Amino acid sequence: MHLKQIIISILLLIIPLINYSQLKDEKEGYYLEDQIYVKFSYNILRNLPETIKQSGFSNSFSFGFIKDMPTNKERNFGFGIGIGYGLNTYFHNLKIFESNGSTIFENFQIDDNYKSNKLITHTIEIPLEIRWRTSTREKYKFWRIYGGIKTNYIFISKAKYKLDGIQKLMNLKEIKKLQYGLSLATGYGNINFYIYYALTPLFKDAYYNGNKIETKDIKIGIQFYIL
Repeated sequence: MHLKQIIISILLLIIPLINYSQLKDEKEGYYLEDQIYVKFSYNILRNLPETIKQSGFSNSFSFGFIKDMPTNKERNFGFGIGIGYGLNTYFHNLKIFESNGSTIFENFQIDDNYKSNKLITHTIEIPLEIRWRTSTREKYKFWRIYGGIKTNYIFISKAKYKLDGIQKLMNLKEIKKLQYGLSLATGYGNINFYIYYALTPLFKDAYYNGNKIETKDIKIGIQFYIL
């Protein structure tokens, strides 16, 4: 299945869930909050191998739907579970290429001929949150603290570098496809501070200069809520 088809499939899944949630809760006289999200983040790579550094603006974009599930009468505390799509780009000087059927990780020499070197991942993400807020049915701006665990499944990965020409390696077998980490969104109104702290490394069985690569990422950015 192509990337475009996957994104369309996620949207087709999200839209009926939104309509069902709104109709059900309006009929019962309740309200729900913060069901559609959009995130923009800066990616920080930690535990990079020696001599490997980030370069350029590593970034992340994601969107999705979270089912809001209040558990008290005031409906300001509860849980949320959702599904979404994420695009992550990591700029660095770790060159990843294939030679004789093996994936090689080596230092990418940055010189006058250097243009770019990056790792790109496309993910399906499943957030699970504990939610507290100061909302009411009539109050559209309020404080919130949403924390939890986010699971990511990498369904496409691509290592791409430019030197004399463009070279890329698709769907790296060394990528750890199932990822998870801690997440927190907090703020007032529509714009919120967001942080994600990965608990799993980006790679599995990947080695640089004989040492296993244990690189993990931290995402810091802003998250917007709709509905």
